[in-house]
Amino acid sequence: MVARPPVRLRIEEMRVTDLPAVQLIEQASFTTPWPAHAYRSELETNRLATYLVVRAADALVGYAGMWVMVDEAHITTFAVHPAWRRRRIGERLLLALVDLARARRAREATLEVRLSNLPARRLYEKYGFRPVGIRPNYYSDDHEDALIMTTEALDSPRMEERIESLRSDLDATPAPAAADADAAYPALAPTRSERRR
Repeated sequence: MVARPPVRLRIEEMRVTDLPAVQLIEQASFTTPWPAHAYRSELETNRLATYLVVRAADALVGYAGMWVMVDEAHITTFAVHPAWRRRRIGERLLLALVDLARARRAREATLEVRLSNLPARRLYEKYGFRPVGIRPNYYSDDHEDALIMTTEALDSPRMEERIESLRSDLDATPAPAAADADAAYPALAPTRSERRR
């Protein structure tokens, strides 16, 4: 096995020019992908929305979206390219969303996740999201229920301590190595809030 060099990760706002790469990850991650025009509309007309991308060197390897409505941040979509999963990239992206929600003075963050998506649920629980309800038959492809997960107050001392501890742990973790496109990586399944288009 050849050791692969670590790559520098950058998290930045999604641009329209990112949409072809986003669509590739979208198609590799979801059975009912959002069309490119939905993302374009979000970027160009939805003042509540912010979308982030993760770049490893020059490759776009993940993305996430969030709406901030009054004092609630709602994570709308979240995916990492299959070849780049299990490298804590999704965790770094989730931390960036939480930071953004806090910067925009959101009181809490919420999301929906498939009941069957245990890896994603564990990640969200690690970052302080807790189950608060079920949306029956939520997903249009198979009518699976969604688990609604919400954080406690983002500015609470306990939540701030949790986030800073997780940030320190991530900062101490070496950067991920370059992906081996031929290797099969167990998936941290992507999550998505169903949105009416």
